[in-house]
Amino acid sequence: MNLLRTKSIEQSIADADEPGRKLKRSLSTWDLMIMGVAVAVGAGIFSVGAKAAANFAGPAVTLSFAIAAVTCALAIMCYAEFATAIPVAGSAYVFTYATMGELLAWIIGWNLILELFTAAAVIAKYWGIYLSKVFALTGLDIPPAISLGGVDLYWGAFLIVAIFTVLLVLGTKLSARVGNVFTLIKIAVVLFVIVVGFTYVKFENYTPFVPAAEPTGGTGAADVLKQSFFGFLTGAAPAQYGTMGIFAGAALVFFAFIGFDVVATSAEEVKNPQKTLPRGIFGGLALVTLLYILVSLALTGMVSYTQLAEAKSPTLTTAFEAVGDTSAAKVIAFGSLVGLTTVIMVLLMGLSRVVLAMSRDGLLPRALSKTSDKRSTPVRLQVICGAAVALVAGLTNVDLLEEMINIGTLSAFVVVSLGILVLRKKRPDLKPAFRVPFGKVLPIVSAVLCLYLMTNLAVETWIFFAFWLVLGLAIYFAYGQRHSRLNERFAEANASVNGAPGAAPRKAAEPEDEDELSRT
Repeated sequence: MNLLRTKSIEQSIADADEPGRKLKRSLSTWDLMIMGVAVAVGAGIFSVGAKAAANFAGPAVTLSFAIAAVTCALAIMCYAEFATAIPVAGSAYVFTYATMGELLAWIIGWNLILELFTAAAVIAKYWGIYLSKVFALTGLDIPPAISLGGVDLYWGAFLIVAIFTVLLVLGTKLSARVGNVFTLIKIAVVLFVIVVGFTYVKFENYTPFVPAAEPTGGTGAADVLKQSFFGFLTGAAPAQYGTMGIFAGAALVFFAFIGFDVVATSAEEVKNPQKTLPRGIFGGLALVTLLYILVSLALTGMVSYTQLAEAKSPTLTTAFEAVGDTSAAKVIAFGSLVGLTTVIMVLLMGLSRVVLAMSRDGLLPRALSKTSDKRSTPVRLQVICGAAVALVAGLTNVDLLEEMINIGTLSAFVVVSLGILVLRKKRPDLKPAFRVPFGKVLPIVSAVLCLYLMTNLAVETWIFFAFWLVLGLAIYFAYGQRHSRLNERFAEANASVNGAPGAAPRKAAEPEDEDELSRT
């Protein structure tokens, strides 16, 4: 049993063309750019910056966004190089399988499932809550949840997941067109909020730009779990603001950029991926970064960060209410609803594509990778993913798992960044259309920055993450390792070599032979 066996790039591409399991290439640069904006600009644009400014960074939250954006850009460069070399569904999972072996690929795929599934469930639940708020603004009193047998059922989550599951089953291009409309609407809403917000800006609110660090004073067990993992390891007292507050804020607002690794999962459905993928991903990232920084500048200029800190759950609405503009709450509520709509669609698609890639390889049941002959979409898998997300979002308390989204994404970013170094060493013959500049420097910097942001997440997040990894390893050794198609290929190759009539038995395939075997 060799847990470090790799799957060649040629085999990954060949598997993607297998009849009955292939996807249709229909997405353009514009589709990818809008997809990135669609998943990254959600309701969080109206809340995550306010939370980071209030609790961690003050007006320097703009620096937090810049750090998060640079970290994401470095990692996305690595994704772009991989995706132009291996243009198939599966994103970081496929990239890791080709460079670092099956076990680590399973771990990354398992973490991507955590990221995408949790994000889809959390956001679907909030979509229902925001829908109820929009109804309230129009005079309709419709609660976000109804009680059935003592269990709160968030009906809105079921509704939105069902709608987009049907759209994704009907076709990726159709879903992209619907997503484009919603994305353009929410960009217009965000621009409106930015313009109105800047009319209330007072420059004294930007001072001090980097507030002095303050201890939070927590020492109990609950406070230990809430403090950053970095603080736990170093023994530093829990604190907010200051330089460390900027980095803690960056770890929080990184949630705003999780969508771009999801875009890479659609590589197999992109027309001319070698050129289209880099253009679409980087174009979307640039637009998202600009929007988030402008919103955070408007927010911290409208009111002092100390006023935001006094609010129980600070949002952009808090700032508008503080300056007496209550009408903006209606626009923000509508914008939040529209913003979340497209996020759910892209996350559901990304989730199914990661599971599709893992099931093609036999690490999950192969039946899940079957695609429709008529529409070339994974109908069965998409319905299963939609049903699972709807049940969790509609019936459970998913709020506790929000930070799990970030740690799942960052762990994948670390491995993909390091994987570029391995890919270049193992396959110097490859000439991807996009290469990360400055040799080894940027991939290493990307991995270090992502790892550092991971350490700024809470201790309790790391504990949940450890449990998730243990569960994933148990499933891999109980099922995935035994049903791996790569494992079957090696077994067949060894059997044919050792059992050839009239030939002396030869040794079994060694680890260094595996890339060559997997290309056959």
